[in-house]
Amino acid sequence: MRVGAILVVCTGNVCRSPYIERRLRDALNVTGITLSSAGIAALEGHDMEPEVAGLLRQHGASAEGFSARMLTADMVADADLVLAAAREHRGAAARLHPAALRKALTLRDLADLLQGVSPQDVADAGAPGSWVSQVVAVASSRRPIVVARQEGVDLVDPIGQPSRVFRRMADEAEDALRVIVPVLSAVPAQTGG
Repeated sequence: MRVGAILVVCTGNVCRSPYIERRLRDALNVTGITLSSAGIAALEGHDMEPEVAGLLRQHGASAEGFSARMLTADMVADADLVLAAAREHRGAAARLHPAALRKALTLRDLADLLQGVSPQDVADAGAPGSWVSQVVAVASSRRPIVVARQEGVDLVDPIGQPSRVFRRMADEAEDALRVIVPVLSAVPAQTGG
């Protein structure tokens, strides 16, 4: 079984998605899960915002070698999970590749859906596909029992804002990652890359 690939999406690919990508890359580094990010209106070739790089360093994650990329249909098609910073990004991914609706979730929606889910719950579900696909399938199966947020779904966009807004974005992402990472990181030992 493949481990899977996660694509993180935001607008410019210089703040929210690089932060989430690099934090996940650091947290999941021994799992074999592939991580990348892109933007629906990317500032192609740009480095991530310096404020974001600083926040990553505070968490022990690297900002090195990053370059913003424009989201493409192939990127969406190749991902097992499209993790969106905001619902508009989920919609944009689905417009590029309609089948993405089954595997595209906002960061906060995924955290809400995985609240109380253990890695054993994912393994027991026996969903087909990669480990990441299995996690997505279990999360999606919980939609009928988890009330969707009506507000507070989108991570705040800090671009052009003061430092406190960058910190707020990071705090919002970290709250969601605390729920998501333990499930994604529990790749079964027999799973290959």
